[in-house]
Amino acid sequence: MPDIKQLIPQRDPIVEVDELLEASETEAVTRLTVREDNYFVHSGVLQEPGLIEHMAQSAAAFAGNATFLRNEPPHLGFIGEIKRCCIMQLPIVGSVMTTTVSLVSEIAGVSLVKIAIACDSNPVAECQMKIFLKE
Repeated sequence: MPDIKQLIPQRDPIVEVDELLEASETEAVTRLTVREDNYFVHSGVLQEPGLIEHMAQSAAAFAGNATFLRNEPPHLGFIGEIKRCCIMQLPIVGSVMTTTVSLVSEIAGVSLVKIAIACDSNPVAECQMKIFLKE
């Protein structure tokens, strides 16, 4: 798999995905280890905005992999809507999050994805996101 910075437009200090583990046309799996120097960590805990940003960047990595395979730079994406967002727990520093992005539908540059985060097989958060890609 390519380096994550080849797949997403975000740069430090706001990179919230360490790597793309696997990807297909309809699904991708990413990983993030929560570190103390993470922009969204407060008092040793990754806060809700960090989880949302991680989900958005995981979706970006999924889309970025497709553009990478076409030898194009990653496209900017914009969150159009977040639905059915449920945060079950906030990961602590040292947690390794594994996130699955599943494509639900795609029409005219708008993708609807379902995203689920787990730590050690325990659910952390899930949502549906509508994402608009700038061509």
